[in-house]
Amino acid sequence: MKKILFVAALVLVLAAPAIAAPPGQLNYGCGLGATVFKDGGANDSILLQLVATFLNGLCGNGTFGISSGTSECAKPKNVAGNERLNEFAYKNLDDLARDIAAGQGETVTTVAVLLDVPVESRPAFYKNLQAGFPEIFPTPTTDTAHVVDAITKIAARG
Repeated sequence: MKKILFVAALVLVLAAPAIAAPPGQLNYGCGLGATVFKDGGANDSILLQLVATFLNGLCGNGTFGISSGTSECAKPKNVAGNERLNEFAYKNLDDLARDIAAGQGETVTTVAVLLDVPVESRPAFYKNLQAGFPEIFPTPTTDTAHVVDAITKIAARG
């Protein structure tokens, strides 16, 4: 009985995006299912949409498609910038911490460039980074991923 309830719940979870999406939209997103059912080939049948949704979730190929821009997925433009920012922050974490604390410096300028912060907005961006130092570096052993996430959140605030 528990297996039937689990399967029913799994089908509902997988079908929810297909049911909730407006007509004409590729209801099942991107991934292997979108590659198999190109050009909305599964949009006319809820069963095929469920199959496509299942294929998209299979082995995380939908996630891979989103991050790589394959499998009928469009790659977000911020991924490349964040990859470069991750690499830069990993190599320069100590200098970045020092410059963020000071509110100026070569590393914060590079971060602004990598995040495409307009030149006229950079002084405010530097002040926001400086004010957000406790958020960016909450502990002396903060990892690079947290630093990059905090910086991108601060940059998104404007």
